[in-house]
Amino acid sequence: QVQLVESGGGLVQAGGSLRLSCAASGSIFSINAMGWYRQAPGKQRELVALITRSGSTNYADSVKGRFTISRDNAKNTVHLQMNSLKSEDTAVYYCNFPPIVRGGPEYWGQGTQVTVSS
Repeated sequence: QVQLVESGGGLVQAGGSLRLSCAASGSIFSINAMGWYRQAPGKQRELVALITRSGSTNYADSVKGRFTISRDNAKNTVHLQMNSLKSEDTAVYYCNFPPIVRGGPEYWGQGTQVTVSS
């Protein structure tokens, strides 16, 4: 069982920055990739950024160059630094622990609201 708790959301003006954090329970954090997803009202949940256990990263085209995902395996945390925020970044952001093996369990945090005012 893995529990994920996000923090760091809030209201920010366009062009501003926020840093999201996700604290994970469990000793298997370091052996798995971690991801950040977001869901805007009326839209499907989408992958924002992914970081592998070795630190390789992948980003959605819409956030490349503005967002940075990082992890601290010693503290079981993953972060999402969001810079140059735009109104279209407004969404609920979710931390994700994907299945380690195919068909295995997947875990989600409760979500944190990010609102960017224009």
